[in-house]
Amino acid sequence: MPMRCIPELVRSAAGRYGDTEAVVDGRTRISYAGLGARVERAAAACLANGVQAGDRVAVWAPNSADWIVAALGAVSAGAVLVPVNTRFKGAEAVDVLRRSGARLLIVTGTFLGTSYVASLRRALGAAAGAPALEQVVVLADEAPADPRYRTWKDFLASGEGVAETEVRARGAAVDGESVSDIVFTSGTTGRPKGAVVTHAQTLRAYETWADLAGLRQGDRYLIVNPFFHTFGYKAGVLACLMRGATMIPQPVFNAHTALANIAAERVTVLPGPPTLLQSLLDHPGRSAYDLTSLRLVVTGAAVVPLRLVERLRKELGVGTVLTAYGLSEATGIVTMCRRGDAPEVIASTSGRAIPGTEVRVTGADGTPAAPGVPGEVLVRGYNVMRGYHEDETATAETLTPDGWLRTGDVGVLDASGNLRITDRVKDMYVVGGFNAYPAEIEQRLLLHPDVSDAAVIGVPDARLGEVGKAYVVRRPGSVLTGDDLIAWARREMANYKVPRSVEFVGALPRNASGKVVKGRLRDAGAADRRPAGGPVP
Repeated sequence: MPMRCIPELVRSAAGRYGDTEAVVDGRTRISYAGLGARVERAAAACLANGVQAGDRVAVWAPNSADWIVAALGAVSAGAVLVPVNTRFKGAEAVDVLRRSGARLLIVTGTFLGTSYVASLRRALGAAAGAPALEQVVVLADEAPADPRYRTWKDFLASGEGVAETEVRARGAAVDGESVSDIVFTSGTTGRPKGAVVTHAQTLRAYETWADLAGLRQGDRYLIVNPFFHTFGYKAGVLACLMRGATMIPQPVFNAHTALANIAAERVTVLPGPPTLLQSLLDHPGRSAYDLTSLRLVVTGAAVVPLRLVERLRKELGVGTVLTAYGLSEATGIVTMCRRGDAPEVIASTSGRAIPGTEVRVTGADGTPAAPGVPGEVLVRGYNVMRGYHEDETATAETLTPDGWLRTGDVGVLDASGNLRITDRVKDMYVVGGFNAYPAEIEQRLLLHPDVSDAAVIGVPDARLGEVGKAYVVRRPGSVLTGDDLIAWARREMANYKVPRSVEFVGALPRNASGKVVKGRLRDAGAADRRPAGGPVP
């Protein structure tokens, strides 16, 4: 019988896989039985601190055993998980906390040399703040001397008086139609929108993912994809719980660290964007590591070169390489290749609709496009979100009355139903596996006192796939330089959003309605990249 909810999945995994290693995080090694006990302790702490069913609990921290325990503990207490992007600056994180109405935040202490707590406190001191936020738990040994803040250790200790039966009863009250999480993604307007997804949707989608990928008990899964993303949390943590695979979280991608982890932990499963895989293959010290344990790689989020698929198979001996396509509004998964597909299909497409769902491509008039003809990609099925959190207007614009999700992506279906993503209606581009939304970045750039107008496009980059290029109009008399603006942007927004180059222009090209004609900017950028005297490459 299918499981109804994530609390049931956690309990089932603890019982079925008991002594099997569940999590390896540095020197910390936790069995499935041990993980179940830790999750129940975290859930008890949530109950002790007033978390009610349906309350939003946010987690702003890198991949770690503590993230897994905190997130699963909150969900097991009946809360709705709100993962927060670790690349966000304080103001960006607080915006998500405010929009979600999160009552409790679990945050890392210092990560990559930045105090997330200090950044949070500065942002919370701003006018809007996050009024619903009552408590902040810091995943560190120290917390600010403020009644709203406490350490993770003290938080867990506060739940010691909560009976196990009370914790189990709270988890048992969660059903398939309960909301499991709200994942915030920025739309073309730059306003964050939270995709609302239920337990039943999540479990069915990632049971399917695990089946199609061939994930199995005994697998050792290096999770480099961030937990704040569905690829890391759902295709990682939850899929491992379903199959009894061992989770090996890596907080930041570093090719050397990943190679060392694969060799030392005999990693068998490695999902990640093409840039990650390319970095491993091209690492000068790769030959020093035994990578023969790898058997399964799942990739996507960008164009996958056929040569990359061939190298993974020939140079590393990876038996199964698959590509997939998804978005948060569709529970993170829409299409996926199947084991046994030809390398050409895997490299040139994102596979076919997952079972129980439909994918179609439509023209501007809404009619289905013929095979090979590009159009907007639409999705319908159990995986489509319930809507955007407290945003009826955006929901109505994205979900059609007959249940189709408008993805905003342009794609082509072949005669076999394989989907190839060719462009982005929403102007989004992908930086090293992270979605970057020009409108959001432009709004931030316009906050600079010397910027009067700005437009951002994605341009090719050999390492990251795409990066941002900003076209900027300076205010009269300004001597702002590109380096100055980039340095400012690094302080104001997540690193993947920061434009890597700036071109100052007298005015942006606009159409009669006042909208920036980004096609002309892309054409200009392409012309700049042409070899002198030669054709477009």
